[in-house]
Amino acid sequence: MIDPVDSLYKKIIMKADLSDLSYLYQYGFYIGENEFGIAAFLNELSEEEIQSMADTYTEGYRIGFEITGKDIKKKKTVQIHYQVGFERMIRAAIRNFEKIGLQATISREASSSFHNRGASKRCAYATSVNRQYDFDHKEDKAFYFDKAFVERRLEVLRTVFEQHKIQAAEHGGPAVLEVFGEEPFSPEKKEASIHYHDRQQELVVYNASMSGQITNEYIKGEERSFTIIAYPIPEIGDQFKEIFAETVVINTLDYAKYQKMQQCIIDVLDSGTKVHITGRGGNRTDLTVALHPLTDPDKQTIFENCVADVNIPVGEVFTSPVLAGTNGTLHVSEVFLNGLQYLDLEIVFKDGMIERYNCGNFADEAQNKAYIRDNILMRHETLPMGEFAIGTNTTAYRMAKEYQIGAKLPILIAEKTGPHFAVGDTCYSHAEDTAVYNPNGKEIIARDNEKSLLRKEDMSKAYFNCHTDITIPYDELGAITVIRPDGSTADIIRDGLFRVEGAEELNEPLLK
Repeated sequence: MIDPVDSLYKKIIMKADLSDLSYLYQYGFYIGENEFGIAAFLNELSEEEIQSMADTYTEGYRIGFEITGKDIKKKKTVQIHYQVGFERMIRAAIRNFEKIGLQATISREASSSFHNRGASKRCAYATSVNRQYDFDHKEDKAFYFDKAFVERRLEVLRTVFEQHKIQAAEHGGPAVLEVFGEEPFSPEKKEASIHYHDRQQELVVYNASMSGQITNEYIKGEERSFTIIAYPIPEIGDQFKEIFAETVVINTLDYAKYQKMQQCIIDVLDSGTKVHITGRGGNRTDLTVALHPLTDPDKQTIFENCVADVNIPVGEVFTSPVLAGTNGTLHVSEVFLNGLQYLDLEIVFKDGMIERYNCGNFADEAQNKAYIRDNILMRHETLPMGEFAIGTNTTAYRMAKEYQIGAKLPILIAEKTGPHFAVGDTCYSHAEDTAVYNPNGKEIIARDNEKSLLRKEDMSKAYFNCHTDITIPYDELGAITVIRPDGSTADIIRDGLFRVEGAEELNEPLLK
């Protein structure tokens, strides 16, 4: 992660003859149609097109430091995550990073039982050969996972970080290229698979919490940044090339135009004390989100005006809700989270914490709840609502509808296509004390919630080391209504359309 050594994967990217697709076999990964397809497709693009894609990716990373007031000159490394097949773009990106003083670190997707991420992929990786197999074996470390192992692992983690503390301090964070387009996957829960027992469940949570604390001690949250972007893979279907071209457009939408429209939305949101969100049709959402109070509205704001910097593409305003007073039901008919499909997902909040949950993936209710607990709650008994956001990328929503790929969109894009609610930590996790400002100069004060504030007493109670966004699509959305202190109301969205003066242009893709 932090050592810029010329790894095998970096050598492949920078030195291989990318016009000869046999280079893909140098990885030692399973190389299938997706890997061949994306590499062949990128070879069809001009140098200008490849450079433009790389520029969008690396500029997002650089701007992430700039807008948060962090000094990128203190950093010497950036960790690159990508799927095999994207080498031509990544080569251009590495050269871009070198121009701003950053060396790329690249490692392969961990394949050990301890680091198995199931359907979620990071580092350098290839398409999964068998997603059911990945799911079946994601808890294999239950064979040996006990307290002695965890404590020894944490001891080694700290020791290694201490040995490399200078490199850790110089690490800037990840630059992630995600892919989408695989068929939605709803796994079968098999009794033959090994699973954590109750004590191991607790140890998994403990290990994640302590690992996060140690990592943030050496790679400080208030000093690092990231960027993330997504592109389709050939598995998405016969219209892959058209969808890829549309995705490039989405990733490069006019930053300034969205910033202006989103500020109009924020101005209305800032006038309220809470927001009421309801579904329509078969969507059962009925949720009230409590907002942080503003003590100086001329200098403060509740929502961040998020355009295309660290989180590409453009298009959302978000906040950390007040937990007390955040109540109700979140429902989505279908959603794709971290590589897994959820049907008829329902989560009930009480004072901002998950009280109960269910879905319709399995005939057995216990299996449904275990599925959510393992893969959304990340084995915690409960999680707070860490984020409430309103996505504004109606162009992405139109693309999904036109090509019928809504279920295949990654969270990165899907979260911009409607309101979304994250369970877990806030977006400002481990950096809450760093002042953040919108382009209009107002400070975003909603960086904490009642849970993250516990860091001042006990760090282990403040963070959950997870953050999962769940989006309600516009066509399932009844209304998003701001409730003001005097009881008056103002609609942000009603019947799937934006109702804020100055943001009317967002409706154009929705009306096509």
